[in-house]
Amino acid sequence: MINRADTPSIGIKQTLTMLENKIITKEYIDYAVKLAIEFAPKLLLAILSLFIGLWIVSKITKAFKKIAVAKDWDVSLIPFVGGIISATLKIVLFISVASLIGIQTTSFVAVLGAASLAIGLALQGSLSNFAGGVLILMLKPYKIGDVIEAQGYTGEVKEIQIFNTILLTGDSKSVILPNGSVSNGSIVNYSKTGIRRIDLVIKLSYTDDHEKGIQKIKSILLTYPEVFLSPAPVVEVIELLEHHVCICVRPTVNAEDYATVQFKLLSDIKKELQALKFELPIPQYEKSAD
Repeated sequence: MINRADTPSIGIKQTLTMLENKIITKEYIDYAVKLAIEFAPKLLLAILSLFIGLWIVSKITKAFKKIAVAKDWDVSLIPFVGGIISATLKIVLFISVASLIGIQTTSFVAVLGAASLAIGLALQGSLSNFAGGVLILMLKPYKIGDVIEAQGYTGEVKEIQIFNTILLTGDSKSVILPNGSVSNGSIVNYSKTGIRRIDLVIKLSYTDDHEKGIQKIKSILLTYPEVFLSPAPVVEVIELLEHHVCICVRPTVNAEDYATVQFKLLSDIKKELQALKFELPIPQYEKSAD
């Protein structure tokens, strides 16, 4: 049976509980309203800063690309560096916006810095090659099509990538050179000036008329339209050895004609001097002791 005397107490308890819940709910609502009033200006400022910041980043990236094009940077480098600049500025912008809202960014920046350091140490060699590639594409010590000598290899530049430079040697070998080593080493660019001097040494016997040989070589050079008249080719005695006289032959040609003229000139000089009955010395090789 229900005790009638207890019924009023149960109703009072329920009423009190409802009142307490209403008071708590009102406190939460008041707190939420107060928090919204305090937080809204910061949120609006952060959103406005974010949109303005993204617009500025876009303008800076476009300005960089225009400057890079005006400076004649490599086409493959411009979007790559532009992307790095854009990503870096956006990271800085997001951190700044987070600090405006009130988020503590100190720990985030510390973690980001530690992660960057760890990645940098792990990819030290690759980053060195990347930096070298950026320097090569910016400073242009050579370009595609140039004949260069680097890291002990000589060949035509076929590709300049971010991390590597690819050469094609005279015997059709593809050589991949890391850009870090190339940019930190010596580079000989045979195509930079557009002209090259051929350096040949012709050895004649002491019994031959050296002056006649020099005049004959000069006349041969005059038949080559590729040979420059200015600077005039040099054909002179350069050294006196025990068994023969050394005559240097130094004509200047366009870089693209270098190999063709060099090979043909050697053949023509040999043929013409033999026609004059010159005793061209036979190369002597010392035998190694057993």
